[in-house]
Amino acid sequence: MSTPPATTLGSTPGTTPATPPSGPRLFTEAALAEGAEVPATPNQAHYLGHVMRRGVGDRVRLFNGQHGEWAAEIASIRKDRASFRALAQTRPQAPEPELRLLLPAVKRDAMDWVAEKATELGVTLIQPVFTRRSIAERVNQARLAGIAREAAEQCERLAVPQVAEARPLHAVLDAWDATPLLVAAERAGAPPLRSALQTLHPPLAWLVGPEGGFERAELDDLLRRAFVSPVALGPRILRTETAAVAGLAAIQALSGDWA
Repeated sequence: MSTPPATTLGSTPGTTPATPPSGPRLFTEAALAEGAEVPATPNQAHYLGHVMRRGVGDRVRLFNGQHGEWAAEIASIRKDRASFRALAQTRPQAPEPELRLLLPAVKRDAMDWVAEKATELGVTLIQPVFTRRSIAERVNQARLAGIAREAAEQCERLAVPQVAEARPLHAVLDAWDATPLLVAAERAGAPPLRSALQTLHPPLAWLVGPEGGFERAELDDLLRRAFVSPVALGPRILRTETAAVAGLAAIQALSGDWA
């Protein structure tokens, strides 16, 4: 879908304005163009009216992952209903390097935390997976998607990562494309992550092990796949959530959009 014509309010493509427009920042699934009427969700209407005490004419910022960020105003608001009017584009849409996270199912608080931090670190896809040592039997996909959306609103991202339905690791691997998959394999004598990133660049994917690590059969299955590169994060064994975030930060710093 092409970006509609827009009036841009003083920003450099792909960058955050030095002085961002004021007002709450909200994600919408609606198309954004000058003068467009955009419906709010019931949660957004409640948040603006009852929490933020905003009314008709007050400014907000909207983004949808396709048309950049827009200055808008509240056109109507009542109880759990509201609508916005898009005024002018403040930031054009910019491409993001593709970075996927394959995350073994862990306890809810840790899962929520990783979803938030992964969004802040620029992940484009969060794929929960079940391994033989996963300590959670289910993953609330809708909850994680909501956390990712809120994190994107707060961290000035122009897109929200996709949160996929949790699947067994072997099923995800069997359906994998050619995207290089970096796997944290601390006990397999793997080379440092930095070494692998000397020749690999986005699109990339990052997989960490569950609490207690991969079972030997799982690790053997991973290592026989041509798209997998085992790597090490350092001399210490990290918790699943720590390894997920540390690896993402290193990838972005060495080969992603931090570089």
